[in-house]
Amino acid sequence: MATLKPFKGVRPVPQMADQVASPPYDVMSPAEARELVRGNKWSFLHVIKSEVDLPEDTYLYDNRVYEKAKENLDYFEQENVLITDAEPRYYLYRQVINGHVQTGVVGAASVHEYFDGTIKIHEQTTVDKEQDRINHMETCNAHTEPIFMFYHDYSQIDAIVESWISSHEPCYDFVSNDQVQHVFWVVDDLAVIEELESTFEEIGSFYVADGHHRTAAAAKVAKMRQEATNGSSTGNEPFNSFLAVMFPSKQVNIIDYNRVVQLNGLSSDQLIDKIKESFEVSKASQNGSFKPSKRHQFGMYLDGEWYQLEAKSTIVEESDSVKSLDVYILQNNLLTPILGIENPRTDKRIDFVGGARGLGELEKRCSNGCRNVAFALYPTSIDELMSVANANLLMPPKSTWFEPKLRSGLIIHKLDE
Repeated sequence: MATLKPFKGVRPVPQMADQVASPPYDVMSPAEARELVRGNKWSFLHVIKSEVDLPEDTYLYDNRVYEKAKENLDYFEQENVLITDAEPRYYLYRQVINGHVQTGVVGAASVHEYFDGTIKIHEQTTVDKEQDRINHMETCNAHTEPIFMFYHDYSQIDAIVESWISSHEPCYDFVSNDQVQHVFWVVDDLAVIEELESTFEEIGSFYVADGHHRTAAAAKVAKMRQEATNGSSTGNEPFNSFLAVMFPSKQVNIIDYNRVVQLNGLSSDQLIDKIKESFEVSKASQNGSFKPSKRHQFGMYLDGEWYQLEAKSTIVEESDSVKSLDVYILQNNLLTPILGIENPRTDKRIDFVGGARGLGELEKRCSNGCRNVAFALYPTSIDELMSVANANLLMPPKSTWFEPKLRSGLIIHKLDE
């Protein structure tokens, strides 16, 4: 049984929602964030990337960054830009882009269910990034950004959600600068709240899609606060849950997550010859570029030309949920043995490019004298993700890119109501 509870949300007043809402903290550099907040003192980036209000040479994990985040969050509340709902609510968050629609239920997920495996993960976290989010949560006393999660499709939840949407006006409805429409409803009817809560309890598991570091950090913050109570914690305190937006799996959109690698001295002919040992290689003929259209197929951009790579059956282990992933196949049969990328998490020679930027971005990063090679991948499927998570296994780094990204600042969950 999985649980998703209503909570007292902290959120923008309707007329300020589009000014407050911002991209998430981890999709841009500090320089890009400084540019985005220019002329908008109410951007939520002042809270989640508060280094924009500090000297440019400030260390990103400096205590001043977290203290500034709290100061800015407090200021937003003092100026009544953010308000707190008087009673626990659910919230509905819909995103629309290029015909794709995804509608999630915003609620409080259980830290206990993260620890017992009811909430399933697929990505390894790193200590420094976890500690960064722990410091941010503890200092702000809040989960300032939601975790993107999903569950197996369940028609009863769909019916409740659609019934509410069809009969109520949203409190927010705006289009962000990346052309995503964001629509937000507050579910404030007690009977509907109780129905949603009991229906979610019929779901077996929840899956973390995007936000593994924030989820792990929230769990550790809860554990620290539980220990600080010297055994008097009831388990129902707000810090024992974390902010989540829960989507049905059929609506989750995973796109390609591509790679650009600095070549390590191999000539182009040498590289291709080595690749041919594990992949069928041919020059692309489709409009001069190549975007993979199925599993185990890859595009490669080298010296101004696109190539089509097909993994040979000898390197594909379909019976293994991890080793059959395209990101694993590419990493273990090309990037590591041929290009020397032993650890993609730390190697400075590899960069990762979300598919939303298109093949043109890969070409750009291999131009202007750069001695780079780019690889375009077929997106990991939602079924592949669930297969790995259900087996309590982990995917290779940067296996999934979820699009669109949740906007930050539309809803906040305080650790102590």
